[in-house]
Amino acid sequence: MSTLALGRYLRLESAFAIEDGIEKLNISDEEWKKRLSLQQYDILRHEGTERAFTSPLVNEHREGVFACAGCGVELFPSKFKYESGTGWPSFFDAIAGYLETKNDYQLIMSRTEYHCAHCGGHHGHVFKDGPPPTGLRYCNNGAVLTFIPKKA
Repeated sequence: MSTLALGRYLRLESAFAIEDGIEKLNISDEEWKKRLSLQQYDILRHEGTERAFTSPLVNEHREGVFACAGCGVELFPSKFKYESGTGWPSFFDAIAGYLETKNDYQLIMSRTEYHCAHCGGHHGHVFKDGPPPTGLRYCNNGAVLTFIPKKA
């Protein structure tokens, strides 16, 4: 099943990358190690996670956009952010076309993992327990986001 078809099945299609719709970044593992902190490298390249409540972005409430720390692609406008109480920056939607998903069975149960469509970096998981209007919760590792404040 394609990513887009899977998304429609799970009702998560709003932010999925359209197949072949975004250029893929091709960087060697050695280059990623140079570009990223150890924590960012673990999360983005090896699907790690940060401890809950450790990211300053959990409490970021200014207007702006959250971008992928690996490649700079804008993923979440601040208007999509909400307080989920989970300890990770959470969003009820994402900018259309810049995320790809796959099933993750690391915790026995199936979860939907999402990645930046441009660099392939792991960001987190999306759950169907978020607020209206989407009912989704994109639970993102704050260490792999960069916040870009809106210019006055």
